Amino acid sequence: MKVNAAPLDRTASGPAHLGIERLLERFAGRPIVVLGDVMLDEYWWGSVERISPEAPVPIVAVDAKEAKLGGAANVAQNIRSLGGQVTTIGLIGDDQAGERVRAQFVRQGLDTSGLQVDHTRPTTVKTRIVAHHQQVVRADFEATGEAAPETTETLVVACRAALEAGAAGLVISDYGKGVITRSLLEAIIGAARERGKFIVVDPKDTHFSAYRRVTLLTPNHHEAGFVAGRKIRDETTLRAVGFDLLSQLEADSLLITRGEKGMALFEADGRMTSIPTVARHVYDVTGAGDTVVAAIAMCLAAGGNMLQAAYTANVAAGEVIKEVGTAQTTPGAIREALAEIPEPQLTFQQR
Repeated sequence: MKVNAAPLDRTASGPAHLGIERLLERFAGRPIVVLGDVMLDEYWWGSVERISPEAPVPIVAVDAKEAKLGGAANVAQNIRSLGGQVTTIGLIGDDQAGERVRAQFVRQGLDTSGLQVDHTRPTTVKTRIVAHHQQVVRADFEATGEAAPETTETLVVACRAALEAGAAGLVISDYGKGVITRSLLEAIIGAARERGKFIVVDPKDTHFSAYRRVTLLTPNHHEAGFVAGRKIRDETTLRAVGFDLLSQLEADSLLITRGEKGMALFEADGRMTSIPTVARHVYDVTGAGDTVVAAIAMCLAAGGNMLQAAYTANVAAGEVIKEVGTAQTTPGAIREALAEIPEPQLTFQQR
């Protein structure tokens, strides 16, 4: 096994050069379809000064509330923030939360035409109570059963139409809330491949075997180890899990996110690339995975390769986890971050 350590050279050409700055210039207007679980993230902000006399829990004096788009909707918002054009296909309920999601879409300049109303289920809402920058508790309002077959068919039709309208690729954002089903995956992955579109998946471990023949999956190390039946403990188990999953799923590539240890990119040509984290200030990792798949999709839509996409996503994620709650970044912010990051060592290994 040959191992090379190569610094990230931003000026030279060749395999070690990522050329991210020039890639960022091509982000504007790239069309992407996002399919998945649309959610509303609520934040109740306050302070704690005493413990409840009724139970050993803190009393949070709420002084502000905020609502943000979550799940697939946050992926869409990230793509929009990066300069892309996005069509979001997902479900909302016939309820007040659904109307709030739609209003947020309009406020953020996002297309609402792909939001399908399902009268049989509520809009997914995650309410987080935060005190002194620490999450105290989270309450989820949701229905996680699979969408009805006729609803799934409506989503398939909408997604196919969006792909045929000229989208560069598809992002599947699976939070396990019932939108992404095996039948949906079979229909949509096939449709995207037939049309020559890339497919980037933020996966849920319950559906792993159905993510076959996609361009890229982005599990975290816990998810990857669970699905492979082998806990990732070191570089040896990481390499074994990564290449095993890549082979089993017949995917083009696999990106395992590893928290403070960065990312590991596995490609079908047998190369594994370790990418060190660039995050220096971590306040909240909520939504970081959304930013990762959004940045990767934008890079691929702009003509970048998978290594460029993975490193850009690494930098983008490092920016959004500086904020509390779901957040987005921009090409300008990524460019500024690149200028401040010391030259990293990308470790290449051949299987």
